[in-house]
Amino acid sequence: MTARSLSGIQPSGRLHLGNYFGAIRQHIAKQDDAFYFIANYHAQTTVFDAETLRRYTLETAASYLALGLDPERATLFRQSDVPQVTELMWLLTSVTGKGLLDRAVSYKDRVAQGVTPSLGLYMYPVLMAADILAYDSDIVPVGSDQVQHIEMCRDMAGSFNNRYGDTFKIPDYEIGTPVPVKGVDGRKMSKSYDNTIPIFDTAKALKKKVMSITTDSKGLDEPKDPDTCNVFDMYKLMASEEELETMAANYRRGGYGYGAAKKELLRLINETFGDATERYFALLNTPDDIEDALQKGAEKARAAATKVLNRARAASGL
Repeated sequence: MTARSLSGIQPSGRLHLGNYFGAIRQHIAKQDDAFYFIANYHAQTTVFDAETLRRYTLETAASYLALGLDPERATLFRQSDVPQVTELMWLLTSVTGKGLLDRAVSYKDRVAQGVTPSLGLYMYPVLMAADILAYDSDIVPVGSDQVQHIEMCRDMAGSFNNRYGDTFKIPDYEIGTPVPVKGVDGRKMSKSYDNTIPIFDTAKALKKKVMSITTDSKGLDEPKDPDTCNVFDMYKLMASEEELETMAANYRRGGYGYGAAKKELLRLINETFGDATERYFALLNTPDDIEDALQKGAEKARAAATKVLNRARAASGL
């Protein structure tokens, strides 16, 4: 029997290379009995305009479809189309200690960045746990920064099972890229840092983003270190071994400028995502097709979540 994979992605902006290499690539590779949702409830902690949230949700769905997700194999849906998840979240709050949520590193990081904390942001791990447990998930592909949330989910499921009997399946996780993808400024690529390179963009905008990648001040003739270069760091995500060896040798030899390296990176991005980009913009021109795929997925997701919710309700006396 195929292990069920579950993952979600927030529609809080245009998807970028960090999203792709950190998660989406693995999602596309593992589609059979997989549930992938657009986490628009989670996005409400950062996106406060209704039309913007709807647009980002549509664009996220279009991105998955353009990159190769097949709705006949994988279940793609909006989080908010499965209300069973919010009831499961409440049931989990009854067995979750405040101390567990107080230890959430992502919450502390957001507050340290100056974000005004909301209860929704604080309760993020509980909603995430409900998302995972609602579909009897076996595996959750995540980035390394999300491992703590999976461990918290396991704790919540275990607490519920200890109190009410064997109700929830305890999930495991798989790590995507072990090291976060760097953005144009050298920090982790993140929409909150505004340092991303979108997967899909116009040719002019993409070139401007790539050419803005931060480098050191070494001149054209000076040898350069590929292991400390932001451009090379992105290049190695897509390049073949031969291409990597060639660019690394050019760096170390000297006489090779960062501008040339950026142009080579731009070429590789266009080769990697060019066909998908055409599909993406075509899909945005046919939003009814995107909505049909989401509704089909939501029907399957609700059916699966209803079974789990009924178990949890019966076990806890509702």
